[in-house]
Amino acid sequence: MPVRRATFRLYPNKKQSAILRYHRKLHKDLYNAAVSNRFTQYQRFAHRVDYIEQQNSLPAFKEVWPEYKECNCMTLQATLKRVDYAFQRWFKGLGKRPRYKSIRHYSGWTYPSKTGWKVHTTGDNGYLELAKIGSIQMRGKARNWGTPTTCTIVYRNGKWYASITVNLTELQAAARQTDFGAVGIDFGCKSALAITDGENHSFVEAPKFLRNAEKKIKHLSKDKRRKVAPLRKKKQKGSSRWKKAQARISKVTRKVANQRANWVHQVATEIVRCNSFVATEKLEVSKMTRKAKKGKRKKQKAGLNKSILDVGFGMLRSAIEYKVVEAGGVFVEVPTRKVKPSQTCPNCGHQHKKTLDQRVHKCSECNFEMDRDLAAALVMLLWAQGKLPGFETSLVDADATSSTSGTRKRKQAGSQKQLGQLKRQKSATKLTGLDAKTSPSTK
Repeated sequence: MPVRRATFRLYPNKKQSAILRYHRKLHKDLYNAAVSNRFTQYQRFAHRVDYIEQQNSLPAFKEVWPEYKECNCMTLQATLKRVDYAFQRWFKGLGKRPRYKSIRHYSGWTYPSKTGWKVHTTGDNGYLELAKIGSIQMRGKARNWGTPTTCTIVYRNGKWYASITVNLTELQAAARQTDFGAVGIDFGCKSALAITDGENHSFVEAPKFLRNAEKKIKHLSKDKRRKVAPLRKKKQKGSSRWKKAQARISKVTRKVANQRANWVHQVATEIVRCNSFVATEKLEVSKMTRKAKKGKRKKQKAGLNKSILDVGFGMLRSAIEYKVVEAGGVFVEVPTRKVKPSQTCPNCGHQHKKTLDQRVHKCSECNFEMDRDLAAALVMLLWAQGKLPGFETSLVDADATSSTSGTRKRKQAGSQKQLGQLKRQKSATKLTGLDAKTSPSTK
């Protein structure tokens, strides 16, 4: 059954805000206690603590810390599962060593089942009812609304949000409209997107939200430097004027992020509305935006990194992918190292290395001439369609994260669903063993 997520803004009163902050602090302390317990048990006693053991210790934990009796038991289990997920990622090399979190970096907590909360809405505004907290007004509109399953309370930028997952029917999930077009897309900094279907070409210019706001951010940052900043090592708090200056900077950067997210969804929706087949390159943004090595034109690389992040390559690619899959289309990521779109001629398939300052593709073999970004987009489209000269195309060669059937492979590091299956297996094993002991011998 398709699952979608809808986020609503919450408007709690003063009393509810205080309770929400208190619950957030309790979950943060539980998270840190669980992390400390795992490290201490292993370092001192060589004992590996797992999720089941920590979950079973919750009743005794509540007796020592009675304030946790105010929290829903399922939310406490979800917080412990978050700890287990962090350790599983660390063990598998997918993430860094789990660290203790301050309240500034702990966003909220999750209701993993339908207990402890209830939402009164049909997808457009409404109220969120939380046990022992009360009914909170919320605003927002979900594109599709189904059966609510989980709820996550998030505190971000001084505001409260409810992120709710809903199960949809196949008919509701297929509500996004699309056409039968096929395009290739190349990402860039000057032109955010170069789009071609083989005959028609178009560019989407980069909006440069951060670049346009840099002057204001620098002015506010200069004003902040004149205030007394916090020194956490010396346990010195920042002045109230410093906090106000920081809040003004945060407001500008938050606006930039919201503008970028809005632009990304508008562009992705427009592309998917006309095309059900999209071919693009695999982007490794974290590697593309690495710092330059010592003595390797650091300022130029820093400027390039800022331009890449200002466009939001990763956000844009993800938005296009999930919208195409939601509409029942095909999204293909071309193996960049094999095909080399920017170095390959779309007319004859000849590969010729070009420097970054060469913005026009001109083939030395067939004299085919085209804009470099459009040529790369055309190469990706032809390869995905199996029409690129000199290349044998197979979607099996595409990247493992490519989505051609609506399913995306994920590196699993544990989930609530897997945990439930494990518990049921253990229960079945115990029951089988008990039956074998109590049954009469049939010799």
